[in-house]
Amino acid sequence: MLEVAVIALRWLQYSGAVVLLGAPLFLLYSFRDSNGPSLVWARPTLIVAASVVVLGSLAALVAQTAVMAGSLSEGLKLASLSFMVTGMALGMAMVARAVVAAFALLAIIVLKPGRALWTVLSTVGVVASASFAWTGHAAGTEGPGALLHLTAAVIHAVSAALWLGALMALTILLLRRTATDDPEIHHALRGFSGWGTLAVALLVLSGLGNSWFMIGPERVTGLGTSLYGQLLIAKLALFALMLAIAATNRFRLTPALGVVLGRGENPRQALRRLRLNIIAETGVGAVLLAVVAVLGTLAPPSSM
Repeated sequence: MLEVAVIALRWLQYSGAVVLLGAPLFLLYSFRDSNGPSLVWARPTLIVAASVVVLGSLAALVAQTAVMAGSLSEGLKLASLSFMVTGMALGMAMVARAVVAAFALLAIIVLKPGRALWTVLSTVGVVASASFAWTGHAAGTEGPGALLHLTAAVIHAVSAALWLGALMALTILLLRRTATDDPEIHHALRGFSGWGTLAVALLVLSGLGNSWFMIGPERVTGLGTSLYGQLLIAKLALFALMLAIAATNRFRLTPALGVVLGRGENPRQALRRLRLNIIAETGVGAVLLAVVAVLGTLAPPSSM
């Protein structure tokens, strides 16, 4: 039961962190030259995301300590928690993640929605997302390649958060759109294409680096024989599906929306297709995060 709790809490932390980085960064670069559409949803959404990261990180600290100590009662003891926080990178990273997310929560409450707040939250989101590298397999790599593996893991986590968090913001924008928002939404979609391409490129490169350390070229042919390998294959399939949906959005649906807007026609149908596709892409991303949460609890082939 504790292992299930650890997985669920990892998924919650991932989900909160991607919104904490991707959503404000998306707002920062998408609407820097205009007021943009109504963003009344941004503050409550980011408050929820920051709160999820704070509470999820602290709960995960207790759950992980309980797993290592053998029981929940042992995991709740001050001595056990103190050892986890002061003696293990895993515990330190969880506490650091909770602290920076709490700072983000304070910033959301104190600052008005706008460039200053988006900049602060984007910075905090990078730190929160990068901290997952210290609670994953990369933290356990030793030897001359340790720093390279950790760097690849950091880039992978931050790139995923950039893509998925921006998708969440786009989903909300499309669900809440009004007719006056249509040109701004099209502008945001075009801007997201470039950032999405960068995120995908970084994900592929850093993913290859991670795989080199956790699997190794000599074990690729036997990847499907272990649960870790099967889940990794599932993760890659989900990633490929997200890429296919994203390509449709970028090369077909977004240009089609631009044509409709340029002609002065009603863009409702074009926006409906885009909305369904982006919701689907976001949904696949949520499932992918769940697979990643499970993968983080399994021993990779390189450790066997």
